[in-house]
Amino acid sequence: MRKIVTILLMLLTLTIAVGQTIKELEEQRRNALRRLETTSKVLSETKKTQRSSLNKLNIINKNINERKSLINHINKEISTLDTEINKLNNETRKLELELETYKADYANMVREAYINRSVYSKILFVLSAETFDQSFRRLRYMQEYSEYRKEQMRKIENTKLEIASKTEQLAQHKKTQVDIKSQKSAEQQKLIADQRKENSVYSDLKKKEKTLQADLKKQQKIANDLNRKIEALIAEEVRKAEEKRRKEEQARRAKEPDSKESATKPRTTETGYAMTKEEKLISGNFAANSGRLPWPVDRGFISGRFGVQPHPTLKYVTTNNKGIYIQTPSKTNARAVFEGVVTQRFSVPGSNNGVIIQHGQYRTVYANLTNIYVRVGQKVEAKQSIGQIYTDPENDNKTELFFQIWKDRTILNPESWIAR
Repeated sequence: MRKIVTILLMLLTLTIAVGQTIKELEEQRRNALRRLETTSKVLSETKKTQRSSLNKLNIINKNINERKSLINHINKEISTLDTEINKLNNETRKLELELETYKADYANMVREAYINRSVYSKILFVLSAETFDQSFRRLRYMQEYSEYRKEQMRKIENTKLEIASKTEQLAQHKKTQVDIKSQKSAEQQKLIADQRKENSVYSDLKKKEKTLQADLKKQQKIANDLNRKIEALIAEEVRKAEEKRRKEEQARRAKEPDSKESATKPRTTETGYAMTKEEKLISGNFAANSGRLPWPVDRGFISGRFGVQPHPTLKYVTTNNKGIYIQTPSKTNARAVFEGVVTQRFSVPGSNNGVIIQHGQYRTVYANLTNIYVRVGQKVEAKQSIGQIYTDPENDNKTELFFQIWKDRTILNPESWIAR
């Protein structure tokens, strides 16, 4: 009996685990579809111009990758559903066999009960025993037999309910499988169309290498100007904080006796400037959320990764990105990734407007904004809108945010900090 109970518990656990896996895979498929919808929306905004462009090639490439990811998630879900459908079919057949056995046993008991249906026969059966102990055992047998009949009836009803439940699950899984197979077929056709577009745009751009090189040179100058501006602003902020710390330290030393100096010396950051309790708390919380910070946009994709990256069409050409570029649909707002204080609003030709937010020892930078919604000195919350991202009508309506994370004077890779 214990072995049977153990086996049933194992089967129940396996069923729950598979059920959770199907739900997880379904959620992953939906997330992949949402990402694809974002890149598809951005791509649709480039269709207003028929010319081939590097931006269009990048978006098509991203769209292809997201569509492949979606198809991959669909394949995993189909495979898991196949396994679950086979398991449910086997369980249903087993339950149907058990039901037939229960029904046959119950039919035999009904026939026996019909033969011995009179009260007189039952009394005679008990009283005809040779001893009192035998009479008691016969009475107990009749009671247990009656309970056994009831138990068999309960088993029949419960098995019927279980079969109905399994049948319903089977129908749901089969419907889901049909739906996602249809979705997979449609996505595969779209993938072929996207790959044709990619080849066409790539071929056009290969014929325009001189133009691309000139555009790259222009964009690199804009990026360098922006980086120099940001570096100068942050360096000045850190310098002022350090200067303030030094003056406070000098004033403290002038007031306090030498004997108390070591006991009362304030704790400082790695760069040597003191922070307030609130700044220390925010700085610690910011660091603790590495890899979990929200994106600086509601939806979008990374169109330019951090560090040295190869050019998509020009051989032996690389770019060195000091932050990440996130492309979004038009009219998208940039948002703060963590609570903090706005320390800078600035402008750079070619990169429009930017905002710097301090989070204790850390800073985040948001550039290529048009309208800015925050002011210097204002406290902001995580996910609070800080400005609208610029849409470039001369470049396929490209809407792209430049985003950086700094720790004092050191620039960090934002991809390691934002949620996956």
